[in-house]
Amino acid sequence: MFYYLFYECLRDVWTPFNVFQYITFRAGGAVLTSLLICLICGGYFIKKLKEFKINQMIRNDGPQTHQVKAGTPTMGGLLILISILFSALLWARLDNVFILMLLVGTLYLGFLGFMDDYLKLVKKNSKGICAKTKLFWQTLFAVLIAVALYFMPPSPEYLTKINIPYLKEVFIDLSYFYFIFIIIEIVGSSNAVNLTDGLDGLAIVCIVIAAFALAVFAYLAGHINISGYLKIVYVVGAGEITVFLFAIVGAGLGFLWFNAHPAEIFMGDTGSLFLGGIIGMAAIFIKQELILVLLGGIFVAEALSVLIQVSVFKRTKKRVFLMAPLHHHFELKGLQETKVVIRFWIVGIILAILSFASLKLR
Repeated sequence: MFYYLFYECLRDVWTPFNVFQYITFRAGGAVLTSLLICLICGGYFIKKLKEFKINQMIRNDGPQTHQVKAGTPTMGGLLILISILFSALLWARLDNVFILMLLVGTLYLGFLGFMDDYLKLVKKNSKGICAKTKLFWQTLFAVLIAVALYFMPPSPEYLTKINIPYLKEVFIDLSYFYFIFIIIEIVGSSNAVNLTDGLDGLAIVCIVIAAFALAVFAYLAGHINISGYLKIVYVVGAGEITVFLFAIVGAGLGFLWFNAHPAEIFMGDTGSLFLGGIIGMAAIFIKQELILVLLGGIFVAEALSVLIQVSVFKRTKKRVFLMAPLHHHFELKGLQETKVVIRFWIVGIILAILSFASLKLR
């Protein structure tokens, strides 16, 4: 909105409005806007959730230290979602196809997560949306994104190709299997973040780290000269994704203000499903599909721990981990929650640094 109002309409009236054409300026505005919305509205939002008694239910078979969290308001993902949408609508260019798809993804997956939380917390259905139904709707959305990318590829020359990080211009052509790959990536990242959201501040900080790193990649991919110098795929319009991702960074930091230990609010599926899906979509749009596996290593490890635990237990009736997801395993090993969370943050930062290193090690 601001781009059209100040740059396209009013730049001739006052030349300083030309600054609204720059992605870096609007990204800065997006991060501050979403941050302030969360900080200003967070207290009121928590109060309303308490009034409606939308409180977290704590599993009895988990770490007993979590029992004190019973009654903490959840569904805080709504606050994150509103902050991101409002900020993106103000600062991003709405004629950019990537922004439109990210907005649709936020609403679609956010609504799916909301319905799951609503059934569990308001309707007192402990299972919420059953896993198969949730997976169906996530997959359906991912298929629609795959179809859209087939007809509107980010970079036609590399339509079905994925870049191998750290190798100079090395690509693997997956042909039609590429679209299956991106469906798995979107659905997988959405559910992986959902599984990671189990300790105060854990998932949201890992999302902030991933969103910031991908924002840098998006800016570089959208700049024809820089992308050429760094030997990464140039994607027309990808720079605008930076604005959206910075809105996520701001909203994440604002939410962390209330979600830091001891948490005053949890994001619930309302937040985790769409945040994970958006991260996956952004990586695909900027042709950094495999770098997300490294950058989102925490999410990958959490998801793998659940898959391993379930598959091994079904076959042998034995557990590989004391409890899955992985963060609960470390808690049951005797580590305090805050220590587990901060160590996971550190690993997330290290993975982001390693991801940035791929830009020069080619």
